[in-house]
Amino acid sequence: MEELAFQNITTDLLTDPFFEEKNIEVSVLRLDKIHPVISGNKWFKLKFYLEEAVQKNKRTIATFGGAWSNHIVATAAACKMNGLKSVGIIRGEEPQELSQTLKDAKEYGMELFFLNRRDYKKKKVPDTILNEECYLIPEGGYGKKGAEGASTILNYCNKDHFTHICCAIGTGTMMAGLVNASSEDQEVTGISVLKNNFELEEKIHSLLNRDSRFCLDHTYHFGGYAKYNQELIRFINEWYHLHHIPSDFVYSGKLFFAVRDLIANEYFPSGSKILIIHCGGLQGNRSLAKGLLIF
Repeated sequence: MEELAFQNITTDLLTDPFFEEKNIEVSVLRLDKIHPVISGNKWFKLKFYLEEAVQKNKRTIATFGGAWSNHIVATAAACKMNGLKSVGIIRGEEPQELSQTLKDAKEYGMELFFLNRRDYKKKKVPDTILNEECYLIPEGGYGKKGAEGASTILNYCNKDHFTHICCAIGTGTMMAGLVNASSEDQEVTGISVLKNNFELEEKIHSLLNRDSRFCLDHTYHFGGYAKYNQELIRFINEWYHLHHIPSDFVYSGKLFFAVRDLIANEYFPSGSKILIIHCGGLQGNRSLAKGLLIF
C-alpha cells in the first residue's frame, strides 16, 4: 500500500482578482495530498487512537460510519497499513450492492456489520465484536484523542501568518483540534455540512483544552449531509478550473463555496489572511454520475 506522504502537503496561495479586489488573502492547506485513501484530516484524527490501541495490545479496531464514510475506508486502510484487523459498524440495513466505499473497505480487510438506524443512533456494538482484543473508535474519530491529532494539522503550515482559519465540520473533531492549536487572536470558523446540527457547539466545547471562542455557520449545507444541487456542482467545477484544486460535494466543496460567499458578503475584514483546511475525502465523488465533475 502507498505510504503516507506528509511531505506533499502544501499551502497554496490562491490567485484570484475577486480576492484581490476585497483585499483578502486566501490560502488552502492541501491535506488532500497526503494519501489517496487516508487523505485530509482522516489520519490526523486516527493516529493517537491507533497509537493507544497498539500500546494496549489491541489487535482489532472497530468504528462507525455510513455507506460513503471517508472515516470508514480510511480506518480500514490505516489498519491494514499497521497490521491491525478492522471492523466497520455501518448505518442502515445491508444493501444488495455495496457502495464503492464499502467495497474498498472490504478489500482492505474490514469486516462489515450493518445496524438498523435505531440501534446505530444508540451506537450499539454487536456482541460478536466486543472482546478483549477490540479497540473502539467513535464515529468520525470524535473524542479527545481525535481532537489531539487534529491539533497537529497546523504544524504543516506557518499558522501565525493567518488571521482566520476555516474548515468544514462533520463531528466537530477537527474543528476542536484547530481551535486548540490556534492563537487567541485568530478566528476559527467552521462550516457545518449537516442540516440543523445545532448540537455541534456543545460537542466542540467538550473537546477544547481551554476557553476559546469560535464561529459556526449552519447555512451552507445545501440541504443536508451529502446533499447537493447544480449550483454547488457548478461551483466545484469552476473552483477547479480557476485554482486546480479538486474538492468534493460533501465537505470541501461546501467549504470553498462558503468562504467565497462570506468574502462577497464582507464577513471577513479587509486585510484578512484566510487559511482554508482541505480535509480530503474526494472518494465520495464516485457516487456522482460520471462526467458531472470535470476532474
